[in-house]
Amino acid sequence: MAVTKTRKLIPFEQFMAFRRFSAGLAFAPDGGHVYFVNNMSGQFNLWRTAAGDGWPDQLSAFTEDTVRLLGMSPHDGTVVFCADHDGDEYHQIYLLDPETGWPEKVTDAPQVQHYVGGDAFSPDGSKLAYAANARKPTDMEVWIRDLDSGETRSVFGEGKYSFPGAWSPDGSRLVALDFRHNSDATLHLIDLDTGEAPEVTPHEDDALYLPGPWAVDGSGFYFVGDEGREFRGIAFYDLGAGTWDWVETPDGDVEDIALSRDGRVLAWLLNEDGWDVLKLRDLETGRELPDPALPRGARPHLTGFQPPIAVSADGARAALVLASPRRPPEVYVVETESGESRPVTESRIGGLREDDLTDVELISYPTFDDRQVPAWLYRPQTNGEKVPVVLAIHGGPEAQERPVYNPLYQYLVSRGIGVLATNIRGSTGYGKSYQRLIQRDWGGGDLKDWDHAVKWLHAQDWVDPERIGVWGGSYGGFAVLTCVTRLPDYWAAAVDIFGPSNLITFAKAVPPTWRRMMKRFVGDPEEDADMLLERSPLTYIDNVTTPLLVIQGAKDPRVVQPESDQLVEKLRSLGRDVEYIVFDDEGHGFTKRQNELKAFRASAEWLERYLLNGR
Repeated sequence: MAVTKTRKLIPFEQFMAFRRFSAGLAFAPDGGHVYFVNNMSGQFNLWRTAAGDGWPDQLSAFTEDTVRLLGMSPHDGTVVFCADHDGDEYHQIYLLDPETGWPEKVTDAPQVQHYVGGDAFSPDGSKLAYAANARKPTDMEVWIRDLDSGETRSVFGEGKYSFPGAWSPDGSRLVALDFRHNSDATLHLIDLDTGEAPEVTPHEDDALYLPGPWAVDGSGFYFVGDEGREFRGIAFYDLGAGTWDWVETPDGDVEDIALSRDGRVLAWLLNEDGWDVLKLRDLETGRELPDPALPRGARPHLTGFQPPIAVSADGARAALVLASPRRPPEVYVVETESGESRPVTESRIGGLREDDLTDVELISYPTFDDRQVPAWLYRPQTNGEKVPVVLAIHGGPEAQERPVYNPLYQYLVSRGIGVLATNIRGSTGYGKSYQRLIQRDWGGGDLKDWDHAVKWLHAQDWVDPERIGVWGGSYGGFAVLTCVTRLPDYWAAAVDIFGPSNLITFAKAVPPTWRRMMKRFVGDPEEDADMLLERSPLTYIDNVTTPLLVIQGAKDPRVVQPESDQLVEKLRSLGRDVEYIVFDDEGHGFTKRQNELKAFRASAEWLERYLLNGR
């Protein structure tokens, strides 16, 4: 007699058994190794692996600090990276000789934020460009450090929120980014001898310019921009002419560009409906190189930072971090001439197979102003019965829900709970007009988009309208709180992770470097106080009937703990069903594996309790 083996449910911890990546990816000067940031050790540290095959080497051993960004010296392979403590975002700069050394702390200013990029080193490796608010908390300036003498000087950015771009090949100039707000930024070209820094991308209306690599002959540099367009393209600034022209103008956002140090291979990532597509071109011949044989997916992100793409000095290889709905993120190396690719990491440590996981479906639903809202649907298998669904709302809000591995979504689907992950107005990837709809309108049109998401779910014959939950973090947490206070009749359960509850107190407490942008981002806490109070979830707190889990990091510099404290205190005084978890050693996001596991397990258990077992 044949025996039928009943498949066991996969435990939550198995879905979480994978390694995450942070922002930072670079080839060694000889192209033989790839450097990346990963939490293999339980905390985000610096690692390297052979670009062919091999076991990765751990190059830092932080247990409380988090490595987030890295750059590589083209001169001798010295690595520079940033790390903060317990997620406080006061990043300090470290240098490391991967062959002989241990991380050397270059800055030690616990109340100063420092940032480095992939092009931090001057071409001869003698100087370092970085951003820091060392002179004034509100001003993020561009600094140069002489690595021999230790001398530092500010070269740009007084009164601005600025960051260094790439050095010119002769080391005499540096591109600088002046970031004004999420849809307006411009570029300056700093002459490091004279100190002059003219704006090279002047514009009247909002436009975004993001710096890219220099041409190898020093004739100019590439950048990503969207002036006069809905989507970001690639342009080239000609130094001699003092003008720029478009190089690529796709119907989708160019998200990142890289150029081999020999100037031959240009690489860029194109966002196509949320999927990342790697493009490669031989600039010597103008030939499009073969499409890389990569899995369909997108880049993951950590606290606003995404791993960049990298190209080896000779253009023979490209590298990127890529995840798909059914596979956690990996570093992939691509042979540019053939398009052959391979993962050089293995992030799956729990034995999950792709067949164990659910693929995602891209759908859209109509909203109040005749727009279509894109969303990713994770639908469980059913036998005809109606199932609960969680509405998932991403942070940002000017960001994008991408088709990447999400352990919480996959776990919920395995338990018979669907997930609808929306890209409501304000999301990136759908044109800048769509993105700008959220600016100064938190709790306005977005609320109607969530309302219509639920109406769409109610119209699906497989959805139980009495068992709909809502989950989100950061702006997504604000969205959760707005949903349970202003659309209170829809929800059976809710989870808010570090979401603002009062837009006035939120806008007043953001990091000093952000304050000049808040007027355009959310609203001015003084001039727009009435509007912000009218849009704040705390104003409608008496309406809450939904069981609510609140999760907060005590060291969060973006959405400070009092935002959650005041919410929970009021709900408890009203006798509402609320649970509160505070992580003393986390900021805006989870940097420690054990904390991430606890937070997401608590989220899953809360949603299961009320969506599967009832109130």
